[in-house]
Amino acid sequence: MACCHYVPLEGHESAFSVDRNPITFGRGVLEEIGPWARALGLTRVAVLTDPRVRELEPFERALSSLHGAGADVALYDEVKVEPTDRSFLAAAEFAVEAKVDGFVSIGGGSVIDTGKAANLYATHPAELLTYVNAPIGEARPVPGPLRPHLACPTTSGTGSECTGIAIFDLLSLKAKTGIAHRHLVPTRALIDPDTAETLPGPVVAASGFDVLSHALESFTARPFTARSKTDPLSRPLSQGANPWSDVGCREALRLCGRYLVRAVHDPTDRVARENMMWAATLAGIAFGNAGVHVPHGMSYAVAGLVDSFSPDGYPQEEPMVPHGMSVIVNAPAVFRRIAATSPERHLEAAEVLGADARDAEPGEAISGRIAEMMKETGMPNGISGVGYRRSDVAALTEGTIVQRRLLDNAPLPVDRELVAELFASSLTCW
Repeated sequence: MACCHYVPLEGHESAFSVDRNPITFGRGVLEEIGPWARALGLTRVAVLTDPRVRELEPFERALSSLHGAGADVALYDEVKVEPTDRSFLAAAEFAVEAKVDGFVSIGGGSVIDTGKAANLYATHPAELLTYVNAPIGEARPVPGPLRPHLACPTTSGTGSECTGIAIFDLLSLKAKTGIAHRHLVPTRALIDPDTAETLPGPVVAASGFDVLSHALESFTARPFTARSKTDPLSRPLSQGANPWSDVGCREALRLCGRYLVRAVHDPTDRVARENMMWAATLAGIAFGNAGVHVPHGMSYAVAGLVDSFSPDGYPQEEPMVPHGMSVIVNAPAVFRRIAATSPERHLEAAEVLGADARDAEPGEAISGRIAEMMKETGMPNGISGVGYRRSDVAALTEGTIVQRRLLDNAPLPVDRELVAELFASSLTCW
């Protein structure tokens, strides 16, 4: 079943690449940071985190491990919940001034993405837009390897520790964009499920739906065989769905269906929270290899244009839509619309997530199961639930259509008309 979806066409790709970094997963592995840093020859390390993680006991254990291994630590604890171009450059400037020879990021996806960006701009200085994805930036390739980077996630969601992608808000455009290159992939990921036990339920929900979306979008992305054949060294990070990514997607979806709701409602359910951490890792490997598509492309506009929404469980300093939430409010409408491109895959995904999909129409089965899980975990009912109105559809569409790296990975052509249709359908999910 794994390969029957992939039929090479004349002049198109017939091969896919498996690129991933080493991973260490298990309770207590934050205490291994010191030995890994020493093995990489690091002597002065930039440790990036945010003010909330800085106060947690697992962070102190990690810091103690680094000190015990003889590493000199330069601590940067000013990472933003939603990174911006300014915060990326501020972290890079810190790293340059601190004269570090490596990076450790301990936190959620925002912290790990900031670590990637700081490493990039400290190692290969350039104007910010030099490496940023087109058409917003110049999308120039990263000229060479970066310094060692140990990535340690503390949320069960982004999978950033497994990818070469760094996302941020470009303040001048009020839009999210990012940088994508293999050299941004962290040197090693250290994933400690103990860090998930203190997360508020709303944070577990938002990050968990990011996991679900990573897996489902990668599973339904344009097949790698639909891409034109290119120089093998230029094969993109987001190469499309392939047999390798399918393995991680299926298991991540199964774990989400079984454990996401449990993990949100019961912080003492260590089994559920550990399994969501593992699901995040699997989905991160999968989408780092296959790529996501329309829900993530739409999410950048939803997060970038937010006016007044402030979610429970997050800092209330300024309006924001957490990343996983900004993705999932679009997902039911998207998968209802695109299910016809691969009905069997959408139906399989619905069943793996726990839907009773017997005799069901694939689009309704998968969108209905997602909406059911959103209700059970207190997610907003569509984009209207985070403050948007029908009159905002045009602006949201313009903020999305520039995300070609994502939209072009979809299993069907995506133009303005389709994006506008999807936003109108996403005003409510049920």
